[in-house]
Amino acid sequence: MTWAERFNRKVAQSAFGRWFKLEFSGASKERKYSRFLTEVRAGLATFFAMAYIIAVNANITAQSGGTCVCPRTAEDFACDKDVEYDLCVEVIRRDLITATAAIAALSSFLMGVGANIPIAVAPGMGLNAYFAFQVVGYHGTGPISYQTAVTAVFVEGFIFAGLSIFGLRQWLARAIPASIKLATGAGIGLYLALIGLTYSAGIGAITGSTATPLELAGCLPQYKDEFGVCISHKLQNPTLWVGIFCGGILTALLMMYRVKGAIIAGIALVSIISWPRGTEVTYFPDTPIGNDNFKFFKKVVAFHPIQKVLVAQDWNLSGAGHQFALALITFLYVDILDCTGTLYSMARFGGFIDEHTQDFEGSAIAYTVDAMGITIGSLFGSPPVTAYIESGAGISEGGVTGITAMVTGFCFFISIFFAPIFASIPPWATGCTLVLVGSMMMKATADINWSYSGDGIPAFITIICMPFTYSIAYGLIAGIISYIVLNTTAWVIEKASGGRITPSAKEIKDPWTWRIPGGFFPRWLVRLFQGKAKFWEGSSIYGKGDYEMTTPASKKPNSSPPPPSETNFEPIAKQE
Repeated sequence: MTWAERFNRKVAQSAFGRWFKLEFSGASKERKYSRFLTEVRAGLATFFAMAYIIAVNANITAQSGGTCVCPRTAEDFACDKDVEYDLCVEVIRRDLITATAAIAALSSFLMGVGANIPIAVAPGMGLNAYFAFQVVGYHGTGPISYQTAVTAVFVEGFIFAGLSIFGLRQWLARAIPASIKLATGAGIGLYLALIGLTYSAGIGAITGSTATPLELAGCLPQYKDEFGVCISHKLQNPTLWVGIFCGGILTALLMMYRVKGAIIAGIALVSIISWPRGTEVTYFPDTPIGNDNFKFFKKVVAFHPIQKVLVAQDWNLSGAGHQFALALITFLYVDILDCTGTLYSMARFGGFIDEHTQDFEGSAIAYTVDAMGITIGSLFGSPPVTAYIESGAGISEGGVTGITAMVTGFCFFISIFFAPIFASIPPWATGCTLVLVGSMMMKATADINWSYSGDGIPAFITIICMPFTYSIAYGLIAGIISYIVLNTTAWVIEKASGGRITPSAKEIKDPWTWRIPGGFFPRWLVRLFQGKAKFWEGSSIYGKGDYEMTTPASKKPNSSPPPPSETNFEPIAKQE
C-alpha cells in the first residue's frame, strides 16, 4: 500500500470521510472508488475548466452598465463616447470580477458540503447574456434598470427555494418535452457564439447593420461610422486575429488533444499578448480609460471591494410594469432548464442517478443550494447562478463526492485576491471562448428526434429564435407554443377521426406524459403526510426504493455515457 493510499484510507475513516461517504469510511451507501486525493485533483480540474467564467461573466454583465448613470444624447444613445461613464463601467466590471468569484466560491462550497455531489456552481452563461443584453440592455438601453433586474433575480431565488423544497422544480423539469429541453441548450449555445463574435463582449468579427441584419466587422475605431458599423478596412483589426488564432484555433487544438485547462490557456495567452503597452493589440492604450486600467493592473494581487453593485435592488416596481414579471418568469424557466439539465446530466455521468425516478441522492438540497446562491448572488449584483457542465472535467478525473465541489469553491475564493489580473482580461481574449462553449452545447442536437416533425420543428424553432431574436425568452416561448399547437392539433384530429387520421411516423414520437414516475410530491412530504416521525429520512425524494450508487462514468470502460434512449437529458461525455 502506497503512502497515498494509506493517506486516503486514513481520511476515509475519519468523521470527514464518513460525512462525504468515501469508500472504506464505513458510512451507509459509501461512494465506490472515491479517494480523497482523487477528489482534490478532480476539484482542481473543474476549476481550471470553468475559471474563465470569472472574466467572461464580468465582461458580459458589465455591458449592461450596472448602476452607472448614462447621460444619453441623440448622438451617443449608448454613451460609448462618454469618458466618465466608461470609467464607471470599468469599476462595475471590477466589482463583478469580485462578485463572480465570491458567489462561485460560496455556492460551490455549499453544494459540496450539503448535497455531496461533485458539481460546481457559478453565474450562468446564457443567463448573464439575457440579463445584460435583453433585460437591462446594452448600457441600460433595455426595458428595465439594472437595479430592477437584480431585484427580479433576488425574488427568483426565493421562489426556487420553495419549488425545490416541495419538489415542484424537479417535477416540472422532468415534465418538459425532451425535444425542448435538448433544443434549449443548443439555442443558448448559438446565442453565446453570436455574443462572442460581436464587438462589445467578443472578438468583433460581426456587427449590426442597416441594409442587412449583420455584416462583417473587425475594423479599427477610426473606420467606423456613428453607429459603430465598419465603413472600410474590415477584418484588419489586429485584436480580431489575435483572438481568433491564439484564443480560438489554439484553444480548439488543445481541446482536441484533451489538454486540461485548454480554455484557460487560450485566454491567458491572448491576455499576456495584450498586456504590454505601446503595441497595436494592447488593452491599455494611452487614454484615460487605458491609464486607469493599467494602474489597477499593476497591483497584481489586491482585493477589490464591491463598490457600485452591492445590494443594488430597487423595490419601486411601479415603472417596470409587465417587464419585471416577464424577466422574473424567464429567469425562472430558463434556470429550471439550465440547472436541471446540467445537474441530471452530471449525476448520470457520475453514476448516481436513479433510473426509475430520474432522481439522484441529494437533489432537493442541490436545488435549494442553487436557489440560495441565486438570491445571495443578486445581493452582489450578479445574474442567476447555475450548475456548470464543466463539472464533467472533475467527474472525468474521478470525482464522485462533494469534496470535488468544495475544492473548486476554495480555488474561486483564492481568485478573489487576484482581481487586477482577471479584470485586465480583454473581451477579444474571451470571445472565442464563448464560441467554443457554444459549440459544445450544440451536441444536444444529436439527440433531438428530428424524424418526427412534432418534435423536430419545435426544437428547431427554439434553437433559431434564441440567436435570431437575441432573446432566450422568445426562443423558449416560440418553441413551447409551437410544440403545443402542433401536437395538440394532431391529437384533436386523431380523436375526431376515430384514429383514422394520424401523423406520419407517429410511432417514433418522443413519449410525453404529465404522469411522471415517482409521483408529483417528494417522498419526504408523503412521509410527513403519513405521520412518520423521521419523515426526512430517505435517500431519494421520489423513489420508493433505496438509493444505490452505480459505477461512476470515470471508472467504466472507455468512460462512455449511456445511450440517449436511457435519459431525457443530454448525456455528457468527457469534454476537458
